Amino acid sequence: MNRRNFLSSTAVAASLSLANGAPAIVSGRRSRILLRSSWQVVNIGDIAHTPGVLALIEKHIPEAEVRLWASGDLTDEVAAMEHKRFPNLKIVKGRIDSKGKASNVDLAAALEWADFLLHGSGPSLVARKDVEAVVKHYRKPFGVFGITRGSFFGTDDKAILDQARFVFFRDSVSLKQAKADGIKSPVMEFGPDGAFACDLRNDAKAEAFLKANDLEHGKFLCCLSRLRFTPYWTIPSRKRPVDPERHARNEAMKEHDHRALRDAIIAVARETSLKVLLCPEDMTQMAVGKEMFWDRLPEDARKQVVWREKFWLTDEALSTYIRSAGLFGSEMHSPIMAVGNGIPAIVCRFQEQTSKGFMWRDIGLGDWLFDLDRDVEHAGIKPAVLGLAMNPEAARSKTAKARAFVQQRQKEMCDILRRQLV
Repeated sequence: MNRRNFLSSTAVAASLSLANGAPAIVSGRRSRILLRSSWQVVNIGDIAHTPGVLALIEKHIPEAEVRLWASGDLTDEVAAMEHKRFPNLKIVKGRIDSKGKASNVDLAAALEWADFLLHGSGPSLVARKDVEAVVKHYRKPFGVFGITRGSFFGTDDKAILDQARFVFFRDSVSLKQAKADGIKSPVMEFGPDGAFACDLRNDAKAEAFLKANDLEHGKFLCCLSRLRFTPYWTIPSRKRPVDPERHARNEAMKEHDHRALRDAIIAVARETSLKVLLCPEDMTQMAVGKEMFWDRLPEDARKQVVWREKFWLTDEALSTYIRSAGLFGSEMHSPIMAVGNGIPAIVCRFQEQTSKGFMWRDIGLGDWLFDLDRDVEHAGIKPAVLGLAMNPEAARSKTAKARAFVQQRQKEMCDILRRQLV
């Protein structure tokens, strides 16, 4: 499916929404949206989903009020970061039991207050049980913004998705799968990940880090890496046992998945005036970057490379990305945030990451997408990274077109949401 078809089908979807009789939920006051989002805080991309969707609603549906229903592991530090950008945001946590009782008074109040439940972007219908409980016990209408369907996250959500006023899938592979599975929501469309709209900033921290590491604006690339499966068992706070099968898969594939990226780092260091910043998207990746990149670089190349030793939050990361010449690597949401803010980004994917990487084709950046499961594609990574580095104006122009397409699609998503609120 191409981008023109996405746009034309949206008009059809909008007509369907109206034809199905969107209810007049609100009369004489601001409409109220309860956003179920905030999946975990060990990954800056998972954090970015929430402020991205909040920014979209703020921009396109300013007449609406929003409260965030966050997952239990939302930390005070991350909440403070979100409140800095959205000072009036009210955040609740908690669950609904089998009898429909909320686990605390704040959640109970938010559920009664809400006109509409919006499930935010994520790797699946992450909060399926919460959505089911709201529909069953509170009879609130709901919709879904920018999720992936399939893979190891399961597809046991058809019955509840059939009841959604709309479901947006963040990659066309997921949309195709949903249609094949017979999901009957009246509006099912491609809808970009909410993290594209994330605009958190911590410029002071970013500037301090760049200065301490002799990195100049526009004169460095960011490189991100990951293993096939996130080794959550290495994060002390998660207290998870080692998963032997996933650990074995990581060990078997890590050199295969990092070799071409390492060659690209070396080429940038030797053939351009740019430096490379090795940086993490989740709490496990500083160690991965050191082992698979930093420790294996030749000495002459290492002089042009900076390894970030400590984890960071979304605001500092994004403030750093927008000061870079671009990103490349095998992560997804840092590139999403980069492109959403006009910064070029090359994505490498593999099967364990689900189909989300194919969104790069959907937004017009297919030649910046490399499938690491296809060995024939590895040879194209270094030339693509060098092309981005050596032709910055062309790279930014290409990114601007993709960004404009994403922004238009997200406006249309919000238009469909608004029709459920009037």
